[in-house]
Parts: sequence; C-alpha cells; structure tokens
Amino acid sequence: MQDRSLSRRTVLASATVVAASATGVVGVTATPAVAHRRDHRLKRIISRMSVEAKVGQLFVPYFYGTSATSPSQFDQDRNLRELGVRTVAELIAKYHIGGVIYFSGWANNIQNPRQIADLTNGVQRASLSLPTPIPSLISIDQEHGANVRIGSGATQLPGAMALGAGRSLSDARTAGRISGTELAALGIHQNFAPVADVNVNPANPIINVRSFGADAREVGRMVAAQVTGYQRAGVVACAKHFPGHGDTAQDSHTGLPVITHTREEWDRVDAPPFKAAIAAGVDSIMTAHLQVPALDPSNEPATLSPTILQGVLRDELGFDGVIVTDALNMQGVRTKYGDDRVPVLALKAGADQLLFPPDIDVAYNGVLAAVRGGEITEDRLDESVLRILRIKDKAGLLDGSPYVSQKVVDRVVGARGHRLAAARITERTTTLLVNEDETLPLRRGQRKLLVVGADPAFPTDATRTTVPELAQAFDELGYRTTHLATGRAPDAAKIDEAVAAARGRDAVVVTTDNVGATSAQRTLVSRLLATGVPVVHLAVRNPYDIAHLGGVPASLVSYCWTEVELRAAARVIAGRVEPRGKLPVPIQRADDPAEILFPSGHGLSYGHASAR
Repeated sequence: MQDRSLSRRTVLASATVVAASATGVVGVTATPAVAHRRDHRLKRIISRMSVEAKVGQLFVPYFYGTSATSPSQFDQDRNLRELGVRTVAELIAKYHIGGVIYFSGWANNIQNPRQIADLTNGVQRASLSLPTPIPSLISIDQEHGANVRIGSGATQLPGAMALGAGRSLSDARTAGRISGTELAALGIHQNFAPVADVNVNPANPIINVRSFGADAREVGRMVAAQVTGYQRAGVVACAKHFPGHGDTAQDSHTGLPVITHTREEWDRVDAPPFKAAIAAGVDSIMTAHLQVPALDPSNEPATLSPTILQGVLRDELGFDGVIVTDALNMQGVRTKYGDDRVPVLALKAGADQLLFPPDIDVAYNGVLAAVRGGEITEDRLDESVLRILRIKDKAGLLDGSPYVSQKVVDRVVGARGHRLAAARITERTTTLLVNEDETLPLRRGQRKLLVVGADPAFPTDATRTTVPELAQAFDELGYRTTHLATGRAPDAAKIDEAVAAARGRDAVVVTTDNVGATSAQRTLVSRLLATGVPVVHLAVRNPYDIAHLGGVPASLVSYCWTEVELRAAARVIAGRVEPRGKLPVPIQRADDPAEILFPSGHGLSYGHASAR
C-alpha cells in the first residue's frame, strides 16, 4: 500500500496545469441576444408542460429490445419485470421520458446500423405522441477502444489512451468528428464521451486506458479536441467523470471510492481537463460517484454534493450546461440513500439529467413527490428542463424532423473514407517500448509466425477474440500464421502446449492482458523466451504489463484489442508502417514503484534508437 501511494505521488508531481488558452480550441457561444430569443422560445414550451412531463424530461433510462414497439417476447418479459411496461414506447408514454440510452449485449438494443435507425425512429414516434411532443435525446457510451457499444457496421476508432499515445490533436478531433457523424446519422445525439479523467494510478480498475493519459495538460488538449469533433458533427459531447476518477483503485460500480488529493493536487491534476472541456464549449458533463474530502468535507458522493456540483462546477468553473449523473444503479451512489432519494438529492445538488435509475418507477415518483411537496421548487425543475431543451435544440431535434433516413445510414455509417481514416489514425498510436538488437520489424525470412497468449473477446462481439483476429491480420499481410489462445491465466498444460507450438516458428507474437506480479502470463512469456525463438510481446490493453516481463527483446502496446488496433499493431510489427506512438503515461518499475521504468513520452521508432 505504501509503495502504491509513493508511485502515485511520483506521477502527481509531474502533472501540469492546462490553461484554457492552451487548448487550441475555443467553444462557440451564442450571443446574448440569440441566447435570449432561444430561451424565450424554449420557456414557452416549458410553460405548456405538466409537472409530470417536466419530471420525465430529466430521466434517461435503459430498456430491453431492438424495437420500440415490437421487441422479442423475451425482451418484453424483461421490460415488464424490471420497468413495468413491455416496450420502450410504453415507457416513454407512462413516464414522459425525455431521453433513453442504448446498450449492446445485455440490453439487446444494438444489432446493426439499419436496426438502430429503425429503433431510433420508433423512439421518436413515441416521444412525439406525448401530450407535449418533444423528441427524445438518445444517448450512448461510444468512447471507442475498450468501451464501445456499436460494433458491426460502424467505424471502429482507437480509444482514448491510444489517441493520447498518438499525440495528435488533429487525429483526436477527426476521430470525434467521424464518430459523431455516424452517431448523428443513426439519430443518436448525445455521446457520453470523452473521458476527462487523468489516469495517474496504474491500478485504476475502471478508467485506465479509457483515459488519454497521466499528464493533465495533454489530457485537457485531447479532451478539448474530441469535444470539438463531436459537437461539430451535431452530437452533444459529455466530459466525464467530474470531479475526476483517475486516481482510484476502487470501481464505483461496486463501491464508493475516495479521492485523497489535496485541493492543490485537484487543481493541478484533476481540474484542467474539465476546464479545457468547458473552454471548448462542452454541452454536458457527467458526475462521478466518489468522495473528494478536499472539495466537500461532508463526504457526500460528488453526484449528490451541492458543494461540488453547484459550488465548484457551476460557480467556480462557470459551467452552465447539462450536468448528467453517472448511472444511478451503481453502488457508489447507493451506499447512503434509497433509490427514491438518490435522484432527488442529485437534482438538489445541481444535476439535470438522471441516468439509468435502477427502478424508474421509484425514481420518477420520488422526484415527482419532492416537487409536489415543495422540496424541489418548480423553478428549480424548470432550470434543468431548460438546459435539457437547449441541448436538444442545439442538436437540431426541435426544428424539423427528428427521424433518420436509411439512405443516409447506408451512406455514412462505416463509410470507406471513415474506415481508411480510422486505420491511418490508429497506426500512429501503436507504441514500441523495447526493440533490442533490432528484433523489429520482422525480417523478410520470418514468415512462419505463432500468435499466442491472452485472448479477450471484442467489446461488442464475443464471437471474435484477440488471438485469431491478430493471426488473421498477419495472414492478410502474407505471413503463414498459426495461433493458440492461452487466456489470461494459462495453466501448466496450456503453457507446455504453447512452447511446443513455438518450435519451428520464425517468430512468436505473444499477447498479454493486465499482467500482475503473480500472473501466469509471466510464466508463459518466460517459457517462450527460453525456446530461443524470437519473441515479440504485444500488450493489448494496459501499457503497464511490460513492468512485469523481463527479458523480452521486443515489446509494443496497442492500448486495446479491437480490430482496428490489432491490425495497426500487425502492420507495425511487419514493418509496413513506422511505430509512432509515445507513452501517454509513465510506467513504474514493478519491484520499486517509486522509480520510472519508461517515462511518459517514451516510444521507439525503426529509424532511430529512441524517439523520446
């Protein structure tokens, strides 16, 4: 525990402040006269809304199924059991819902772009059937990299830490624009991205590669660039998780983390990316379910803290956009209060959008009772509704039709130009950490490869996994590749099988995923090294893996294991492109975390010994 604290302080000491003028991006703000006319028009809409309709505008619930009105019987049963309705159309009608969030996998909202467009149009038909017809603000978590919801058919882009390694504001902005353009074509106008947390804790279980890096100034620059890219594409960006989730070893999904930064450390490390996002004109900011005693000695979770949301975010930082809570089903916000009180307290703290309540009926009626009983004034309710209508208006949902066209979806989503740009951007992110005796790029005679190691499934498609996909990428480059998935915890028999498979190969590419001090992946790599076959190590998630792997002659980081990142890594290993990524985080020694093994900014190229 003491070593971890020391290692974090080492990184904290190197973090720098970013000034708003250093972002290179300036938010576009309406003139006072234009803003006044807009608000006058929106207030007229609010004046026609019932209290029930106003409360409904605040909520962004989940639901099950691929259709707004005719999901499968299985999904209807799940909706009925958890939401009290059979379809999302019924949910919107019952609670006057202002927005919904799409999820892949467990919620079964996402199959392919055409289906998403049909779902979106069904959601909007339901919203426009309300007594006060206001289109839904449809949201998603499409961060890319490790946290992506739309896979098949859409353009896949590198995640935040990969973009941080690329060090290109233009690439970050372009990635946001491409993603935003495709989301807007699908009728999704709010993306809970980018992540503005500064990952100064290598043990962070929830942020990690979702962050752009460990340097507050660089993270702020990348956040501002992504905000600009998304919002120029017509999508509401959301910087998260305020006041900063980068220095925690606990997951707020399962507990209530405590950030122990002093106020000076918070100002220096955590605040700059949010200031940069605000300077870039970010439309929404998401809260974090954690305690920051230096900002609020009462130790309320930030999501429920008036001191943090109203006092710091609104009054000190000057943010007047939409504050959206992180998911209200997470344990970090449910440790002290019941599910009926959490949304009420979030609103009283300064939040506007209430995301993913665990029980929509309890949450909705809790807020409605608080308004009717005077605990929340109708004026305060109107403030949040006005902010939500502002971003709906800015996204173009209140003028013209909110429906989307299948022709536009076919032309825009996954467009060839988008995919080519994504591939080129990603190739500039792969980072070469070690290259002893010029092990890389592979030589012309090294055609027979073994790809072996950790094999995580793709974030949106469990049928596709890392090792065979990486092997296929090499095959397409002209190699003769065999592959063997050994997993994150290979047993002795699987390691023996890998060693046997390495014999007769010209080189071995071994993938790792979250290597720790006691990880069996270390044994696998050590045994492969002992075969005498050249070994190339690829960390497919955390850049920190190399600290636990001594003796590898070549080591790279892809920062994630999606198709676009694996293909980029293969092209770098094959020498088709030059490695250009630079570490966006420092890597500490495993045996002495107070010492730096590779500093932030380290990255080798094939043309030079070091490109620091």
